[in-house]
Amino acid sequence: MDEENIQDITKKLEGREYIRGRDGRVFVLREFEITDLNTVVSINRRVLPENYPEFFFVEHYRSFPKAFIVSELDGRVVGYMMNRVEFGWSYIWRGRPARKGHVISIGVLPEARRLGIAYNMMIRGMRAMKYFYGAEEVYLEVRVSNTPAINLYKKLNYKIVDLIKGYYHDGEDAYIMARPLDNI
Repeated sequence: MDEENIQDITKKLEGREYIRGRDGRVFVLREFEITDLNTVVSINRRVLPENYPEFFFVEHYRSFPKAFIVSELDGRVVGYMMNRVEFGWSYIWRGRPARKGHVISIGVLPEARRLGIAYNMMIRGMRAMKYFYGAEEVYLEVRVSNTPAINLYKKLNYKIVDLIKGYYHDGEDAYIMARPLDNI
């Protein structure tokens, strides 16, 4: 890995990309591969209360492979972002149908947080949803109590567009946050 190949912020749409984290360590962004499945499922179960069966991850990989992103640190997968693209009513342009990117799940192991991994996966995932799958906007659901995630999404120009009462299994409400993809 040449120093000239290391970026501060993701620039690529696909393939392996080396990013310098906030602490100087270098992490890799790349597309999910089926051999990552057990690790990604393990990360999901370890860091999020919303867990999905293995087939759900495989289904998203098969349908939207360029928008399923993982991050490696020190040679092991430490984070993932699973996305899909849907057609429905816009959260941005009310009353208009749109192709919407949907951030289904994003997780980073605790020991790999605060390096910029989630931020960079979000940028790369949003670009993939736009350029490979034609998304015009992107949205996600987030627990109203998840202040670190809400702050990350606001930093990425997401706005709170709706509230879903009792969205999560434990009864907690969710914000729907969305942003257009015209300048990503």
